[in-house]
Formats: sequence, C-alpha cells, structure tokens
Amino acid sequence: MKSGRSGPDYRLVGAAGALAAGLFIPLFRLRRLGPVDFWSWLAADIVILVVLGFVLDKGYKARLAEDARTDLPMKVLVGIASAAALYAVFAVGRAAALLIFPFAKAGIGNVYALRAGTPIIRVALLLGLVIGPGEELFWRGFFQERVAGTTRPAVAFVLTVLLYTAVHLASGNMMLVIAAAVCGLFWGWLYFAFRSPLMNIISHTVWDLLVFVFLPF
Repeated sequence: MKSGRSGPDYRLVGAAGALAAGLFIPLFRLRRLGPVDFWSWLAADIVILVVLGFVLDKGYKARLAEDARTDLPMKVLVGIASAAALYAVFAVGRAAALLIFPFAKAGIGNVYALRAGTPIIRVALLLGLVIGPGEELFWRGFFQERVAGTTRPAVAFVLTVLLYTAVHLASGNMMLVIAAAVCGLFWGWLYFAFRSPLMNIISHTVWDLLVFVFLPF
C-alpha cells in the first residue's frame, strides 16, 4: 500500500487507545451484559471502534480501496497461508502449554466456554463478518497505522501489541492473555511487513473461524 500515512496526532491515538481499553476491559471482565452475550457485546464494541476510525481518519477509506486494488491474489494467498501457519503455532503451543502449565487446561476450557449456549452459526457469522475483519480494521489498519504516523512503524508495532495484549488481562485467564500476545505479535508483524489491512483481515478472520468453528482445539 503506497499512500502516505496521516500526519501526527497524539491526542487522537491516545483517545482511541483509551476508548478501546474502556470498551474491552469490561467485556473481558464481565463476559456478558444482561441479556447481551459475549459475542454480541464484542461485535458491538468493535463496530463502535471501526466507525470511530473511519470518522477520525479521513484517508482510511482511500487506503483500503488502494489496498484492495493492488496485488489482490497475493494478499489473499498470504492471508490464508498466514492463518494456517498461526493455527499450527497454536496447535504446537497448546500441546506444550498442557505439559508445562498446570492452569493451561482450565484456561483453554474457559475460552471455549464462551461459546456455551450460543448457536455456532451465530458465532461463525459474527466472527466472519464483524469480529475478525473489525479487529484488524481498528487495531492494525487504524491504530497501528496512526501511531506509526506519530512515532515510527516499529514503535507503533510494539505499542499496539502491548495494548492489544493488556486489554485481555481483565479476563484473569493467562492462557487468553498469552494467546492475545502471540496473535498481537503475529498480526502486528504482518501489518508492519506488508501494511495491508486486507491481508490482515483475511488472516485474522480465517484463523478465528478455524479456532472457534471448524477446527477447535
């Protein structure tokens, strides 16, 4: 993607990061809000953040359009392949964690307990249409991109990984926090290397569907 980054705006990225923390920390702490289950709450938070990104970053739509016009087959292939690679990393990591950490089995079970009572088709639709794409549109396509405009791409990569991981601490589930750190590093590096929101969206969405719907651990 060749279009230039937006100019520095420390207040903007700071406010966006604070809002993300304010939305996600209660979500991971409480898991549901009255009749609203985890998946609907997560999707709603992501929609809020994505809309905010488009409102605040006037060049975002143009960057996405250019991204979709350039090397599309390559981005699709790399996105799918990277999702498969990350799934393999988690398969190996799960086996190792079960041997090393006494809390691993319960932690993994608690993650999958989030699906309990929720029709799997609704989980799949929310993951495929809202959650997977939306997380990348906000965290990498907007937040990491804009932080890079205020500092440097490497610093933006690190700060985005730290915040992405930190909001998961509210869950109290170390396996979820470790998973978030690994995913944050992986997708943050993917964006750092290729600067393609579309590639990240494909990678994240395919991985989500593999892990939670088609080939759960």
